Amino acid sequence: MDRSKLILLIHTVKYLRFKQIYYQLYYLIRNKFFKRKYTKQLKKEIHPLNWKDSFLYPNSFTKENKFTFLNLPHQFTDKIDWNYANFGKLWTYNLNYFDFLNQKDCSVNEGLALINDYIENEVNLKDGKEPYPISLRGINWIKFLSKNKISNIDIDQTLYNHYETLIHNLEYHLLGNHLLENGYSLLFGAYYFKDEVLYKISKRILIKELNEQILYDGAHFELSPMYHQILLHRLLDCINLVQNNLWKEDKLLLFLEKKAIKMISWLEEVTYHNGNIPMVNDSAYNIAPTSQQLFEYAIKLKLNWNKGNLMDSGYRMLKNESYELFVDVGDIGPKYQPGHAHSDTFSFELYVKNKPILVDPAISTYEKNDNRLKERGTAYHNTVKIGNQDQTQVWDGFRVAKRAKVIDLKEKESILEATHNGYKNLGVTHTRRFSFQESKILIKDTISKEINTEQVAFFHFHPDIKKVEISGAQIYLPNENVGIKFDNELLNLETENYEYALGFNKKKTAKKIKVYFKTTLSTTISI
Repeated sequence: MDRSKLILLIHTVKYLRFKQIYYQLYYLIRNKFFKRKYTKQLKKEIHPLNWKDSFLYPNSFTKENKFTFLNLPHQFTDKIDWNYANFGKLWTYNLNYFDFLNQKDCSVNEGLALINDYIENEVNLKDGKEPYPISLRGINWIKFLSKNKISNIDIDQTLYNHYETLIHNLEYHLLGNHLLENGYSLLFGAYYFKDEVLYKISKRILIKELNEQILYDGAHFELSPMYHQILLHRLLDCINLVQNNLWKEDKLLLFLEKKAIKMISWLEEVTYHNGNIPMVNDSAYNIAPTSQQLFEYAIKLKLNWNKGNLMDSGYRMLKNESYELFVDVGDIGPKYQPGHAHSDTFSFELYVKNKPILVDPAISTYEKNDNRLKERGTAYHNTVKIGNQDQTQVWDGFRVAKRAKVIDLKEKESILEATHNGYKNLGVTHTRRFSFQESKILIKDTISKEINTEQVAFFHFHPDIKKVEISGAQIYLPNENVGIKFDNELLNLETENYEYALGFNKKKTAKKIKVYFKTTLSTTISI
């Protein structure tokens, strides 16, 4: 290993918790030398739970064994290969989640046939036996079996052994949303099997992780609005489960409801008027339930929430009659689990009259490739890059080494100003100041001292912006009646194409502006 790679690794590993390192080593050694089988006999009759879906998943399974995940279709011509890996691990994971059991078009017989086929291939399963897909699949099987009042000893035995596998392989080596998903699923398993051990473990995980992972303002601490929606959906499912199945009488339901209310309040604050969420960090279209679906679900569960107040998530949203402006002035997320973080400090999104104008390009892949690195990098966000260096060192698929830290934050009624130290090795800091007016936004970027290294501010237009007129240091969008003017030490302005992600593996070409400046740049957006 060369010196630069070693330093990168050190700056990555030093943020991990001891628990993560311990379980990485423990699972590695145990599974190599002491691999166990999970075949405990289920000795009681299982009765379906009371369950009714609030909403169904989009169709991902169609007739003749055709599946579409991440915008990639595949038809199995002979039999289903549950380990199919030609489209990458995330596609395989989706195949093993079994969301399609609870989609709009999946009959009871089709669902049972898929489950039975899976059980017949149990001995050959690979990715499907990992704790994350076990967690999601367990919930989906329990929902399907319960709402259709199906009692099947073979299915229940397999499901029981999957939960046995899960409790001995909880994702303490990853923590974050993975461990929280383990906890959600264990609650479903506990209620389904009336199992005290599963309940005790689930309750412990949910209380500890929700207290840690849901910030004071209601955001999930990994700071991806998409994952926030996913985890809120699962939390609402848990509330639905406990409200409609009388088994335990303790304070867990009240605890879950309080956390859900905070998460709903936050989501309402960051959701645009047209229903979109900001595509910051690892966020993609058509993966999570929509905000509106979640709000309606919460209302059905009789949850009442008040207007939220964005604080420790580091996000701010300004909404008036002219525009909606979403700004990131926070750190990248939990130090020990930044796998879904991007190098995007001080980036922003702008919507005008419910239309996206300046956007975060979102993500199109989780594969460990150049495209993934590009989509996480500074130059793919509406912020400033100095030289060839990212503010935050994102690398591999989900790794982060040195991180930009916000070292100063000032907020007034119409002014938001923050400074980060992501370029401290260059001897400078970057300060960005937003000033808000009724139909105008002023942005001032300041590099703390003059340096010779190239400084570039990026502005990414949504692909629906068809016409961009440039005259000197001014930009005009005639169809949207939006103008952008640059002042102060403007050296050069360039346009280039970039690929905006419409979802996983689905992109559309759009325009971005690169503004080269020295030390200071003033940007005025007129609406």
